[in-house]
Amino acid sequence: MRDARQIIVAPLITEKTTLLKESKGILAFRVDRRANKIEIRRAVETLFKVKVAGVRTENVRGKEKRVGRYSGKRPDWKKAYVMLKPGEKPIEYFEAV
Repeated sequence: MRDARQIIVAPLITEKTTLLKESKGILAFRVDRRANKIEIRRAVETLFKVKVAGVRTENVRGKEKRVGRYSGKRPDWKKAYVMLKPGEKPIEYFEAV
């Protein structure tokens, strides 16, 4: 079994994910492309000490980018939406300074 910090790469902090977090208690993470839903659930439960109700995943294709006449492609990555069980404490990504 892989370490939880290898599965959860980073939290996704955008306007959409912030609204989901505040209204419905759904968290969004950038995860390892090879991770499945069971591994993601266990990783979130061990890292943040919360109970997970469900996990949805999405494979995101990398965008085509150009610089002048040269073109390239950003890498593909995986996104996970994690729903916490009702009554769980909200997760804070950053500590107040």
